[in-house]
Amino acid sequence: MLNGKVAIVTGAAQGLGRSFCDILLQNGARVALLDVNEVLGKEVKDDFEKKYGPDKTQFIKCDVSKDEDFKDGFQKTVEKFSGVDIVCNNAGIVDEKNWEKTISINLAGVVRGTYLALDCMKKENGGRGGVIVNVASLAGLGPLPPAPIYTATKHGVMGFSRAMAAVSELTGAGVRINILCPSFVSTDLLSTFHQEEKTGQFFCLKDLSASLLEKYGVLEPAVVAKGLFLLVTDESKNGEVLLISRERAAFVVFPKGTGELPCVPVSL
Repeated sequence: MLNGKVAIVTGAAQGLGRSFCDILLQNGARVALLDVNEVLGKEVKDDFEKKYGPDKTQFIKCDVSKDEDFKDGFQKTVEKFSGVDIVCNNAGIVDEKNWEKTISINLAGVVRGTYLALDCMKKENGGRGGVIVNVASLAGLGPLPPAPIYTATKHGVMGFSRAMAAVSELTGAGVRINILCPSFVSTDLLSTFHQEEKTGQFFCLKDLSASLLEKYGVLEPAVVAKGLFLLVTDESKNGEVLLISRERAAFVVFPKGTGELPCVPVSL
């Protein structure tokens, strides 16, 4: 289904990113694996080469908080595969102590990746169109008290991505932009919610984190990857938010345009 398509995935060396790469490769795409972890990234590339054959993947060391790294990632992908059709901005961390780093990776990294993808893919620049999927979280739809900065970044990913999807449609860029919102996923990121060095002053809410995990359950990365595949392949989807939890997968319905939000009136 994706034969001839070229994808870039950030945070590709493990967890969700690895599963995203896997499902894209399964369906015929060639994939550039971008990750800051060079050792693990090369190991994953080798594994994919054994599974899917040579010349299907490329590993590029990339810190998404650095403009030059990200630009280099796109440039090397285009040089090797002659274009880009799919971009998944997936790289993310939980670090409430180093909150500026969290914002730089989780939100600014998505902004950088989206702008670079549009410059590369939009038709007015000679691109062939395509699709961007930005990974938010259930924390992008409601507050996650043990991680306020993480919550803020995922809300930012939601708002930015929805606005840019409208921009792309209004300007005829030919690039769809969708948002993936999984609940808790069985990855290394999950353990950081229980680490004082990562949660800082909010470590006192570790019991709440545990109760939320029990309430919402933990998804396997391969399940979330199916959601990515849907957003990539369904060409009717632009500006959509796909929520995936243990109980269901569903598109979130927002009021159209800039109209009034549903409200409950009060007397002041």
